[in-house]
Amino acid sequence: MTTPPPIDIVHNTAARRFEVVQDGALARCEYRRVGNVLQLHHTEVPKALEGRGIAGRLVAAALDWAKAEDLRIAPYCSYVRAYMKRHPETQPLLAPGQEV
Repeated sequence: MTTPPPIDIVHNTAARRFEVVQDGALARCEYRRVGNVLQLHHTEVPKALEGRGIAGRLVAAALDWAKAEDLRIAPYCSYVRAYMKRHPETQPLLAPGQEV
């Protein structure tokens, strides 16, 4: 298995998203913070950037930040739910009443 190339993930707090710009294209994982809950509501990777593992790395960055900030996750985005289902170690971050 090859290691994916490094990418520069930026936490753009003004836009409330984690983002990557590569080859002039923007990939993002958008959120809304409500109290101690991070609502992850949209993840998008343009076709030009697909197949590079960027979506998963964006979600991982968001989950890492939530953990560091002692936040809980409301996975409204279908990709985030699928990611958390594939990575059960992230499920303790789920907000009360949330499932994957």
